[in-house]
Amino acid sequence: MAWVELLEPGDVEGPAREMVESGEAQYGRVLNTWAAILNRPEIFAAYLPFVRAVAGPGTVDPRVKDASAFLVGVLNHCRYTVSHRAASARRNGVDDDDLRRIAAHDWDDFDPSMRAVLQFTEQLTTRPDDLPYTAGPRAVDREVLDRLSADLTDAQVVELAMSVSLWNALARFHRVMGFDLDMPEPPTGTDPASEAGASG
Repeated sequence: MAWVELLEPGDVEGPAREMVESGEAQYGRVLNTWAAILNRPEIFAAYLPFVRAVAGPGTVDPRVKDASAFLVGVLNHCRYTVSHRAASARRNGVDDDDLRRIAAHDWDDFDPSMRAVLQFTEQLTTRPDDLPYTAGPRAVDREVLDRLSADLTDAQVVELAMSVSLWNALARFHRVMGFDLDMPEPPTGTDPASEAGASG
């Protein structure tokens, strides 16, 4: 059960209502995240366009971006985020076997560029909490940053870093809010709520 009241489009007016109605038209429902954020309509009016700009089509291959965002959900032990990012990944051609391999850190068979993206995602997600600035100002190993700089344009680096950062923030928001799933369950072996789930 969600921590806060989940509002409906009719509970708000103006830009927030227009945004939530456009989201509902796209997904066929009002997602729980949106319904919670509608408690602050001004935030929601800015939130949905921003998420669409970061998570939607851009300069980074959507499969790569989805794989990275899915890993963020796994590392944050967030069932809601894992469910949403798995649904997006599936729509963009990432199969459940690859999602299970990502969750299990079984990355050897991925190409070097994808491994670098996953390493970057993991380090940016897990290290800021316990790596002092003096030990690693960027929280990500220089070799990983160098690999990404060799493989990606500056625009792609910005898009990927923003995506990882966004999903970290949202995974923490999702967890504390306690949302029920409004997308399909995560793939078997990746569900943070399961004993056999992701150990990330």
